[in-house]
Amino acid sequence: MASAPTAPPPPANLKRIVAASLIGTTIEWYDFFLYGSAAALVFNKLFFPDSDPLVGTLLSFLTYAVGFAARPIGALVFGHYGDRLGRKKLLVLSLLLMGGATFAIGLLPTHATIGSAAPVLLTVLRLVQGFALGGEWGGAVLLVSEHGDARRRGFWASWPQTGAPAGQLLATGVLSLLTAVLSESAFGSWGWRIPFLLSGVLVIIGLWIRLSVDESPVFKQALAQAEARKSTRAADAGAEKLPLVSVMRHHWRDVLVAMGARMAENISYYVITAFILVYATTSAGVSKQTALNAVLIASAVHFAVIPGWGALSDRIGRRPVYLLGAAGVGLWMFPFFSLIDTGGFGNLLLAVTVGLVLHGAMYAPQAAFFSEMFATRMRYSGASIGAQFASVAAGAPAPLIATALLDAYGSSTPIALYVISAAILTLIAVGVAKETRHRDLADVERSAGAEPTAARAADAHTV
Repeated sequence: MASAPTAPPPPANLKRIVAASLIGTTIEWYDFFLYGSAAALVFNKLFFPDSDPLVGTLLSFLTYAVGFAARPIGALVFGHYGDRLGRKKLLVLSLLLMGGATFAIGLLPTHATIGSAAPVLLTVLRLVQGFALGGEWGGAVLLVSEHGDARRRGFWASWPQTGAPAGQLLATGVLSLLTAVLSESAFGSWGWRIPFLLSGVLVIIGLWIRLSVDESPVFKQALAQAEARKSTRAADAGAEKLPLVSVMRHHWRDVLVAMGARMAENISYYVITAFILVYATTSAGVSKQTALNAVLIASAVHFAVIPGWGALSDRIGRRPVYLLGAAGVGLWMFPFFSLIDTGGFGNLLLAVTVGLVLHGAMYAPQAAFFSEMFATRMRYSGASIGAQFASVAAGAPAPLIATALLDAYGSSTPIALYVISAAILTLIAVGVAKETRHRDLADVERSAGAEPTAARAADAHTV
């Protein structure tokens, strides 16, 4: 007999859960993006001082990309135990790991002090950051998705997604303030350490809030059902122990869709927010402070529009909103670089802001979209694997590839074509996917491949 759907929690409880996920993801993305901004601005001089400036930047971005390589491992480990032990425990661990690694970077000796050991230690800490972030995203969005109801899931689940621009806003804001009040020599000597050390304070706040929320009721219900099955059907026991096996058996198509959907979203984001600090300062003659200010303001707009895109996905579906964002980002790339090439702050701000608004149309529905693809007892694994394995091919090399293309061709055209190619791939992946917005997460137990009858009926009457 099918169990009754879990009733959504009271609004106050849901808002506390959303706040816990948002604050946690903000801190984690602050730590991750802080490294990216520092890689573009100072790490080339501090950890690779013997290299040509652009080559030093490439090496700096290479250590940045290493963090992405650890994200799939984090997705596998955190997904496995998150599907067995619960979302909350793993989210606490991810926050501790990320915050600890970031704080340690703030204490790290540079190449001038310990030589080649400095970039090695930097790379190790970056690996820890990537491992933690690989497990953070899936747990944070699932905690919200599984507490809410299908009617507004896109809106509520989009709030943890605002942690990315909020973290970018916080990281860029702190760096912008420091570069404004400190001389270049002071910032390069000791000022760059301050935002990394601040992570320790932010982690304490995040843990206090995150420890106060309850485990997902959908997960607890699924766990109880799994325990009951173990006592009666021994064949199910092995599958319950290995969520990864179940994901690849029942949801391999959904994993591929999620990976394809991430290509344009991930690549465009890191080109717009990380590589832009290199391109604007080296090719367009824009000052470091001006470039940081543009990303800062655009990130605030990005934060504001994500819940709106999430709410729209509740009305018209996840796929239409996602497809709009992918097509928009691809079409915007040539105007994006043309505006930056003018060297004016207004044009730079317009280029970055429009790019991030269009990116938000992909990023906002992504949390609900990916959550709805997978069954409860393999949802953490499935969503994390689909999202983080794609990051290795997408976000990890994006600034590196863009910088290498700029170095090889001295033009933005190959970089624009690179992002457009990713947009086409995402359009294909999302285009062949099924709409998921009416799925009841409590009912999607074995496979999300078939649309419930009620969902098909609702789609038929949706204008």
